Amino acid sequence: MPNRLADSTSPYLLQHAENPVDWYPWSEEAFELARTRDVPIFLSVGYSACHWCHVMAHESFENPSVAALMNEYFVNIKVDREELPAVDSLYMEATQAMTGQGGWPNSVWLDHDRRPWYAGTYFPPRPSHGMPSFTQVLLALNDTWTSERERVSDSSSRIMEHIGSRNELIVKSKSDFTREEISYAITSGIESLSLSFDPINGGFGDAPKFPPSLALEFLLRTQALNNLNSSESDFRILQMIEQTCNAMARGGMYDQLSGGFARYSVDATWTVPHFEKMLYDNAQLLSIYAHLYRLTGDEQSLRITTETAEFLIREMQTSEGGFAAALDADSIDFETGHTEEGAFYAWTPKQITDVLGTVDADWVIQLCNVTTEGTFEHGKSVLTLHQDPTDWDRWRNLRSKLLLSRETRPRPGRDDKIVASWNGLTIRALVDAGSICSRQDWIECATRAGDLLMSKHLGADPAHPSRLVRVSRDGKAGLHALGVLEDQALVASAFLALAQVTGDDAWRELSGTLLNDIKDHFQQGSGLTDTANDVEPVAKDVATRQVDPTDNVTPSGWAATIDAALTYSALSGDIEMRTWAETFIPALIPLVASHTRFAGWGSAMFVTWLDGPREVAVVGPHNSELQTVLMKGTAPGMVYAWGDEQPLIQNRKVLDEKATAYVCRGFVCDAPTTELQVLKKSIGAFS
Repeated sequence: MPNRLADSTSPYLLQHAENPVDWYPWSEEAFELARTRDVPIFLSVGYSACHWCHVMAHESFENPSVAALMNEYFVNIKVDREELPAVDSLYMEATQAMTGQGGWPNSVWLDHDRRPWYAGTYFPPRPSHGMPSFTQVLLALNDTWTSERERVSDSSSRIMEHIGSRNELIVKSKSDFTREEISYAITSGIESLSLSFDPINGGFGDAPKFPPSLALEFLLRTQALNNLNSSESDFRILQMIEQTCNAMARGGMYDQLSGGFARYSVDATWTVPHFEKMLYDNAQLLSIYAHLYRLTGDEQSLRITTETAEFLIREMQTSEGGFAAALDADSIDFETGHTEEGAFYAWTPKQITDVLGTVDADWVIQLCNVTTEGTFEHGKSVLTLHQDPTDWDRWRNLRSKLLLSRETRPRPGRDDKIVASWNGLTIRALVDAGSICSRQDWIECATRAGDLLMSKHLGADPAHPSRLVRVSRDGKAGLHALGVLEDQALVASAFLALAQVTGDDAWRELSGTLLNDIKDHFQQGSGLTDTANDVEPVAKDVATRQVDPTDNVTPSGWAATIDAALTYSALSGDIEMRTWAETFIPALIPLVASHTRFAGWGSAMFVTWLDGPREVAVVGPHNSELQTVLMKGTAPGMVYAWGDEQPLIQNRKVLDEKATAYVCRGFVCDAPTTELQVLKKSIGAFS
């Protein structure tokens, strides 16, 4: 008997639609029922590609006796963290405050006012490793609720007070800053990253290692600005960029057969990944490798850029033109019939030999570090490419054979919902890569995804015509999940990228719609908030709405808003927009200076601010050499226009009947030029 999740737009919730648990989606109906029954709420938060979410589901939520206890003593709510990030953020903060750690699945017990009073993550079906069983927890919490209600109330009040006080500190930051403070924060940020850099394996910190996309973008922009200004460069910057990008590209976190990156490496050497492939990781890393190729001409970066773009289009693009959220880590092992993590991707020597024959298999086994013991589990290895093949054509041929064989294995599941902010990152990445690599087909895919966001997400809720809905699936907008700050900001950035590459000013105007909605509804005190003031807060007892200026796996909505607003202002001549955005910079200065790994996008935006605005307009015949070289510019503060309707084009005239470039920086303009080398020097086009 399906429960109330059967009509969801979330594949994660649909995975639980046949559970014997009487699940509710996040809704007032569930809380009203809890009040009527006088029972607490059990909130379970996860996502479709989460391995331990699947484990707990199989062990507990599919167990009729466990489900009976859950249904008797609680009202049970299931949330996809990717659909409702504000819900996830609030209760993850509560879990971390109560337990000192967090992760998914996130298991939280709430009172009738949505206040958390007990929390944990994964609970096993039987007591193990010092952890109580899930059943023991359910019974104990029911006893606490029925006999110690005052203790429940005290606990929830303390947690909400802690969360509220943290938000108050952020939204009451100062509103002024100096250029010297920005420069100092950037210098300190480089020092902060160098202190945690792994000089042997690349990356930052120890295991597990996550792709540091945002910090790498900061370093790339800093190196580009140093080159542009002929400044003495800190040798550590390129070392951190090149060593990390090389290690990720050669390790097991990168799929050596079909391209695309897994979520993270479980070890310090980038050998064994956690096999889920997330859209946001691949989008951001696509931009990183494209930017590294543009900056240095590194051929490996070009290969990774090409393979990652092709992976995204081949495996993540949906029939509507958007990009799916994730590929699962787990799949059925075709030999054992059991669902296992990494079953689709890992190889034994025998499996490779069966496909390639002894001679070719021995060559691949040595090249890709496949061992008898295995680098992963059950004697299986994850393919790596720690050195270039001696014969690239041979490798490409054998790789194709292995890939064809792998395609016969049961595939991991795909979470095919469209997440607005992640698609924004993907659009921008495909524009970056397509521009740099002269791949118009990639830009066309980006444009198609932009059309989907415009037609299905923007204004889908008539009550909020300037607001995106966060998710859609099969062309159906998820009206239950209005966009949060990161959705509005990252999609605005994507539309601005499309405006520049296509010359269609309608995209710039749409980005202005999104940014003005932020101005109207996402401010609180002197800061920005993750949710709008015209929607009901997640928990009613928090004095301030949720806000987090630090990055997570994607850019913080706070930094992304400033970044988009600076670009919009430069393209539009809207000084008021820039002035407004700059009021939110001071809160990021201490984060960039001291906690750079968690403020990479803010750090990158600081470099943009320091360099810009660097406004470039090319007038005259389209597809001129001047227009083409715009795509190669590395100047961090650069925006460009070539379409006839764009504001930067207005009142610009052609000189000598030739394509003419106008470059203005910091509100001061150079003389117009028809010379290609002059433009290249102005925008840092080094190739």
